[in-house]
Amino acid sequence: MPISKPFQRWVAGCLLSALSAAAIAQAAQPHVVVLATGGTIAGAGASAANSATYAAAKVPVEKLLAGLPELSQVAKVTGEQVFQIASESFTNAHLLQLAQRVSALAKQADVDGIVVTHGTDTLEETAYFLNLVVRSSKPIVVVGSMRPGTALSADGALNLYDAVSVAASKDSAGKGVLVTMNDEIQSGRDVSKTINIKTEAFKSQWGPLGMVVEGKNYWFRAPVKRHTTQSEFNIDEIQALPAVDIVYGYGNMNTTGIEAYGKAGVKALVHAGTGNGSVAAQAVDALKALRAQGVQVVRAARVPDGFVLRNAEQPDDKYDWVVAHDLRPQKARILAMVALTKTRDSKELQRIFWEY
Repeated sequence: MPISKPFQRWVAGCLLSALSAAAIAQAAQPHVVVLATGGTIAGAGASAANSATYAAAKVPVEKLLAGLPELSQVAKVTGEQVFQIASESFTNAHLLQLAQRVSALAKQADVDGIVVTHGTDTLEETAYFLNLVVRSSKPIVVVGSMRPGTALSADGALNLYDAVSVAASKDSAGKGVLVTMNDEIQSGRDVSKTINIKTEAFKSQWGPLGMVVEGKNYWFRAPVKRHTTQSEFNIDEIQALPAVDIVYGYGNMNTTGIEAYGKAGVKALVHAGTGNGSVAAQAVDALKALRAQGVQVVRAARVPDGFVLRNAEQPDDKYDWVVAHDLRPQKARILAMVALTKTRDSKELQRIFWEY
């Protein structure tokens, strides 16, 4: 039986209405840009049993996104391959380039959120750097994985899905740069990698900001330290980062490293001390000599939790040293580099360490 023309027109109208509704729904979705830099989340192992033995930075961003069709229900997602490296090889130049791209995207009216996929080894350093220098209230989320996508129980796909969900949510705005891993939403300032063989590797001694479960955010606290839009630092004004390094405190410590860094021309040296940022007696004079040469000395602690008290263990006022407060040595290095682009005054540096 031939189909009547009125019925054909009705069917065509229904199809057009459905297509129009789908187009409107897609247009209404937030736009999230995924900036890929490599790492384990883009890694591949020889077999599904390889969860700790694999090659990082192998899978391009297009393949990562194509493997997660569920993202289309969360946001309009586009990807860019910024780098394809393991994160232990991140340099200051990589930090600057990435932050400049994040800043540029954040200024675009058609971008609602940004996700950075990153290797876990230095993920916390990059997240903190972005937290300090990108002036935007838009959600910026850094994410990685502890297992490559080829492994049994790989965590990367869910971590990425959660990161896009957080970046697409208006309630994530204004909370600084976030790290979303293992269902938790962490502050990029506070979080650190605490273990290298478990998926719950990233922790903060102050606890997560919230959790993301099945694409929904649950918030429990907000950061109080200065960040992003409240920061006095701006990636658009930073062309280079001064040399800042770290020397490690330990029993029977010698001064070889301190003296070598001084000769290398560092602008600041972070001392990762024992306990409350303690400095061995034989290292005190070497650090004082370094400060006399104009090098800033930042006293941090190698222990995972707690914070360094000023003028406890060492007379910081007398020696004109700076304390890192609750920042671990690797993050103290990040803040020292950024701060030194603005000031070389030790009192100003200490203020910055209290506020950020």
